[in-house]
Amino acid sequence: MSQQTIDGLLLKEMIIAGAGLLEQNREAIDALNVFPVPDGDTGTNMSLTMKSTVREIAAQDVANASRMADMAARGALKGARGNSGVILSQILRGFARGIEGCETIDAQAFANGLRKGADTAYKAVMKPKEGTILTVIRVIAEDSARYVTKHPDNLPGLLDKMIRSGEAILDKTPDMLPALKQAGVVDSGGQGLLTVLKGWRAAFNGEKIEETAVEVGEAATFEFEDDHDSIGEIKFKYCTEFIIQDMNEGVTEDDINKFRTRLGRIGDCVVCVGDFSLVKVHVHTNDPGKALQWACDLGDLINLKIDNMAEERRERMRMAEEAQKAAEKKRLEEEAAAAKAKEEAPLKDYGMVAVSLGEGFSSIFTDLGVDHIVEGGQTMNPSIEDILDAVAAVGAKNVFVLPNNSNVILAASQAAELAEVNVIVLPTKNVAMGIGAVIAFNPEADIEENKEAMIAAAEQVKTGQVTFAVRDTVFEDKEIREGDIIGIHNGRIEVVGKDIHDIALELAKHVVEDGDALITVYYGQDTSEEDANALGDEIAEIFSDLDVEVQYGGQPLYYYLISAE
Repeated sequence: MSQQTIDGLLLKEMIIAGAGLLEQNREAIDALNVFPVPDGDTGTNMSLTMKSTVREIAAQDVANASRMADMAARGALKGARGNSGVILSQILRGFARGIEGCETIDAQAFANGLRKGADTAYKAVMKPKEGTILTVIRVIAEDSARYVTKHPDNLPGLLDKMIRSGEAILDKTPDMLPALKQAGVVDSGGQGLLTVLKGWRAAFNGEKIEETAVEVGEAATFEFEDDHDSIGEIKFKYCTEFIIQDMNEGVTEDDINKFRTRLGRIGDCVVCVGDFSLVKVHVHTNDPGKALQWACDLGDLINLKIDNMAEERRERMRMAEEAQKAAEKKRLEEEAAAAKAKEEAPLKDYGMVAVSLGEGFSSIFTDLGVDHIVEGGQTMNPSIEDILDAVAAVGAKNVFVLPNNSNVILAASQAAELAEVNVIVLPTKNVAMGIGAVIAFNPEADIEENKEAMIAAAEQVKTGQVTFAVRDTVFEDKEIREGDIIGIHNGRIEVVGKDIHDIALELAKHVVEDGDALITVYYGQDTSEEDANALGDEIAEIFSDLDVEVQYGGQPLYYYLISAE
């Protein structure tokens, strides 16, 4: 009879498998970017979110499924990065709520978890957009609910239905978002979610997610990874390994096969691989002498190794207990020191945290009075926990957070909900907007006045970015080749060409509008100061009645960020 429930230990295996499969396909999911720019990071953000989940549950052997799901959701929330990672964390959070109180998960509980996961994810996004990961989880949840109505006791069937449903709706995402259709890709977040769920089903079915292609003739050098820590109850205490070579006269392949069978009768974790010239043997047994005696009948033994796993475990437990006591002592000391410091240094009224990627931008924010810089941006989105830690480090009652990237705003908003102080997230979509907002801050004004003034200042800043294409594509009737230089403005690829300088100059004409007074050229780590100044001089000639500044941003992958205000 097929398995019809999932306990905490199996759920743990499923979550780990999902994270593993996602990491295997991370780069392919990153490549599913509508814009052909070098910072497509959906797969990376989702994989880092799942790695945080795995870290949270890795050492937990909890049979209660509800408790395991709660721990997984907590780990995902702490490590969630980017919009896709935050939404994935909310799906796991909702799933945990949907199975709350369940020691084991049956088909109906699993379907309820999916439904709550979809509901929670939708509520986390201010303006949900169809054709994204949200659509994928919603349709999966709806199809699963209908399935369990007809098949309430068929969990394996439900998992199969979940994957079929996910594949079908993912294929339809290009029809829901024209940008996906034109780029010839499916939604990357939906693909990431489906990859995770496929890992869940694989682990439930006892399948391996790793690719195990071993060429003929390589078996003799086979490396068996024996993880003693993962073994539950130790029934066979001696881990026995050796190699048989120089086979005795008269020994046949059939003798080796019989030897393998006999090992299975006196132990487990049997590995007996190789060819007739060399056989590598591994077995857990309580009678290693018998395994060695049988092996001697076949040939000469080398590289003998016998470990007492029971003794190893006792030693590990002793060391782990000592390490836990030391860690607890250190934690208590740090908490006491932090509490004392907090008493001695009362919270100030205002503070600011800015997300910044690039040495130059970070220096600018620091010079403008930002208290704490969180490293991250286009190529690496910070996690919720990163932002929370930065807010706590400021030591203020009210903290303004500048995400400076549209893919960080959702994580910052989640951090604001979890923070112990008042956090105001300003919707800055790039560092230039963030700089404009910081300049507008007035320490004499109240919170609402500052919030309104900083948002207004940020929204007055118009920006364009110059980077390169990472693949061939057609975008809004523009034919783009891998390696082309592209200029992006207002979410559109405005100009395409071969020369960085020419594209940047042309892009500036799209960015600058009537009424602007200042143009700032921020150059990246791959652009020389000489080239940046030359560009600034030409822009100043074209817009002779405007002030033009050239500053070092140090951003990776983007040659220029041009702002006008």
